[in-house]
Amino acid sequence: MADTLGKVSDVEIDPDGVFKYILVRVKVKDGTDHKDIVRGTKSAQYHNHIFEKVSPEMQGFGLECSCLGGGKIEHNSKEKKLRVFGESTGYGKADHSVTAEKLKSAFQDYEINWSDDKK
Repeated sequence: MADTLGKVSDVEIDPDGVFKYILVRVKVKDGTDHKDIVRGTKSAQYHNHIFEKVSPEMQGFGLECSCLGGGKIEHNSKEKKLRVFGESTGYGKADHSVTAEKLKSAFQDYEINWSDDKK
C-alpha cells in the first residue's frame, strides 16, 4: 500500500496566476506511512473546494487525507517564479516553508519565495 503513496504527485498547481492552495497530508489507511502534497487552482473559490476534490480522489486510492492548512500561490511561469503567502480562513495557515520545499522539487529551475504575509 505504501507504493500507492509514490503514485500520488507531490504538486499539482495551475500554470499561471494567483490562486488558493492547500497542503494535504496523505496517509495509508490504518498505517503510518504518509506524505504531504500541494494542490492549488484558480477555479477554487474557497480552500475547502480544493480539499473536496482531493479527498475523494485519495480515497479512491485507498488513502486518507487531512488538510494541514492553506494559503495562496502566485505563479509566474514566464519569469519562472513562485511565491507562497497568505492563509486559509477555514484551515488556517499552511507551513509555507514545507510548501516551498515541495514546489522546489517540482519546479527545480524556478525562483521560489515564501512569507507569512497575508498579501
